[in-house]
Amino acid sequence: MGRGPDFPLPVPDGTLGPVTEIDANIDALVPEWLTLPDIAEKLDVEVTRVRQLVKEGQLIAVRRGENRALHVPAAFIDGDKVVKGLTGLLTLLRDDGFTDEEMLEWLFTPDESLPGTPAQALSENRGTEVKRRAQALAV
Repeated sequence: MGRGPDFPLPVPDGTLGPVTEIDANIDALVPEWLTLPDIAEKLDVEVTRVRQLVKEGQLIAVRRGENRALHVPAAFIDGDKVVKGLTGLLTLLRDDGFTDEEMLEWLFTPDESLPGTPAQALSENRGTEVKRRAQALAV
């Protein structure tokens, strides 16, 4: 029995709502993933706070791996904080109708005009350039 639209994954505590099950191609685009407990440790907060960041749309979490644990791209965390500009960018992309998978694909696909990926540019404090490209997508 497979998972799909007819077989959604259960959300153990019900706090996150629908969480994307990652597509293998997009999974391969993201160089490194962190679990929610890993992020909680980096941010020096409780795991429940990380779950709240996901629920509020400040981070994207997907189910991956054998145990389908929630993971967030490591590129979204800068030391002990969320990468500057990420939350606003995710909001902008969501407002443009992007799904979580589409956002991940866009953020981790190389863009020669940046250069690099939008996620790399964000982590290098080039958020204005990334936001400009995201706004252009909405036209």
